[in-house]
Amino acid sequence: MLPYPTWLSPGDNAWQLTAATLVGLMSVPGLVVLYGGVMQKRWSVNSMMLSFVAFAVVLIAWVLWGFKMGFGTPVHGGSSFFGNFVGKPGSVLGHTGEQARANIPLLNGAMPQFRFPQSSLVYFQFVFAAITPILMLGSVLGRVNFKAWIPFVALWMTCVYCIDAFLIWGGGYFAQHGAIDYSGGYVIHLSAGVSGFVAAAVIGPRLARDREIDAPNNLAMVALGAGLLWLGWNGFNGGDPYFAGASASAAVLNTNLSTAVAFLVWVLCDYATKRKPSMIGSVNGMIVGLVVITPAAGFVNGYGAMALGATGSVLVYLAYNYVSRLRPFRNVDDTLGVIYTHGFAGLLGGLLVAVFADPKMLVYLGIGKGSGFSATGLISGNWVLLKWQALTALFVIAWSAGITFILLKFVGRFVSLRMSEEDMEAGDVAVHGHEVYPSDIPSLALPTGIPGWVAVPLGSAASKSGNGGDEPPKA
Repeated sequence: MLPYPTWLSPGDNAWQLTAATLVGLMSVPGLVVLYGGVMQKRWSVNSMMLSFVAFAVVLIAWVLWGFKMGFGTPVHGGSSFFGNFVGKPGSVLGHTGEQARANIPLLNGAMPQFRFPQSSLVYFQFVFAAITPILMLGSVLGRVNFKAWIPFVALWMTCVYCIDAFLIWGGGYFAQHGAIDYSGGYVIHLSAGVSGFVAAAVIGPRLARDREIDAPNNLAMVALGAGLLWLGWNGFNGGDPYFAGASASAAVLNTNLSTAVAFLVWVLCDYATKRKPSMIGSVNGMIVGLVVITPAAGFVNGYGAMALGATGSVLVYLAYNYVSRLRPFRNVDDTLGVIYTHGFAGLLGGLLVAVFADPKMLVYLGIGKGSGFSATGLISGNWVLLKWQALTALFVIAWSAGITFILLKFVGRFVSLRMSEEDMEAGDVAVHGHEVYPSDIPSLALPTGIPGWVAVPLGSAASKSGNGGDEPPKA
């Protein structure tokens, strides 16, 4: 007996599963604890629960129909736009779907054959599909209805994410015309930023006091979540060549270079504008560096990665602090500023890769006299790539915004998109029945800290009647 078929490379397979796990850790627990820490105390549990449920919903939908929509055989075929728009939905849970050699039909011949099973590819792409709505969630924390979020995530993954993934990563129309997105600047971050902004506009703002007193409840949780994002991104970008080769290593190094530069530049911008370098602000700078390098990680050299980090950090800093005061941005309560740190940064990265792409940075090696696969940017004399990057961005923005709006209106016909005012006043206790810091810590929702009981003033009739003894009176 043999442990695996001859086509399987244990090194490539091990790295792909490791990279997928690193990306998964960015969502659970990475974004879970980051959201749980950055929100006010009474929204901590709700923020974490919304993240967990999105991760679970996407996994089920992904293996039943989503993966093949994003990476399968096109529904129509041919050379037209709609002929290469989306793949045929279908399950990947049979023995062939899990143990056969990984395959993306439209990329056959355009890249080396995979050297790991289909289940590795399915899981790797799942963690990308799962993190995208969780990123979008950051725009609507503090008021989105938990019951509406569950069906919306399944529909959004199907109608927005799978379409974008097929067109750019699955060999669809934009991929066939040369558009590139190394690891998700457009497919993940631009779509999440735009969709989150639309969702925030449709659902409406948080309560006024939540916007006025927007204080994180635990900065240690924020730092932990941010650290998991930074290191988890090694799998995010390092796993996308699909092979444990030189491109994966370059992508990992470039990712960390861009992030370090962006983080420091954000701090410098704080000092230059007479602000104090806060933890929340610095984490935003870090995220910008991670996002802006994502579409370019294996296509640029180290100098390009640092340029991307610096440029992205400055431009997003200006947008976050100044463009946000202009319409329509000032009129929409984007809770965590996802439109800036993911939408703007993803767009910038997708456009700037067309400027800094180095043709000598090979993703795949050529055979014989073949030149291999790389990308050539504007600095190296290629204008065409910038054209297709811009057209692809326009489609992702328009499609994400339009379909998100339609899906929200559809879900809203059956269940309210927004929590009731009473539930928003109470927060976690009203929605989930408990708080992040229970018992003796009072809250607006539960002054006594004990579910089902109310405080009785000393000296009242109730306290003298025996109800004020060992057991407090019931609410």
